[in-house]
Amino acid sequence: MRMALAAAEEARAAGEVPVGAVIVRGDEVIARGFNHPIGGHDPSAHAEMAALRAAAQALGNYRLPGCELYVTLEPCLMCSGAIMHARIARVVYGAPDPKTGACGGVVDAFANPQLNHHTRVTGGVLAEQCGDALRSFFAERRRAAREARRAANAAAALPEPGEAAGQGVAPDSDDLPPAN
Repeated sequence: MRMALAAAEEARAAGEVPVGAVIVRGDEVIARGFNHPIGGHDPSAHAEMAALRAAAQALGNYRLPGCELYVTLEPCLMCSGAIMHARIARVVYGAPDPKTGACGGVVDAFANPQLNHHTRVTGGVLAEQCGDALRSFFAERRRAAREARRAANAAAALPEPGEAAGQGVAPDSDDLPPAN
């Protein structure tokens, strides 16, 4: 999971939501990936998908039996479907995802007995560190957005050159009525 956290930091450095994933088989690291949907303009570019693609290329097969996926955030439905199709034996995730989690957070994609492949799931591994990475990322984004709004509001409130604050354009002396 610590390797997945390191991959999540790569996502953060690229301005992406810090989620990282690593695929292992036994003691061997097969592949890793991190979130990059924003920069890649690709809604499927989640950390799990990147790691699955890299592992399939490395092993020369889209099926990855005997492999385990470690990811810092509970997988969504899209990623869970790809995990099932890849025949990943086990998913280990860090932080739960109360909005889109598909390993029991919102739905449990792996619990259906009708499925032809059953992936074991373990959640909550280094959950605090994984959650802290996400919380700090979103706190920083909210802070930056507030600062940008304040700067925009301050810029909008500044008088134009030749204007007095809140009074419009100052008249030229020729426009003034004669003094009595």
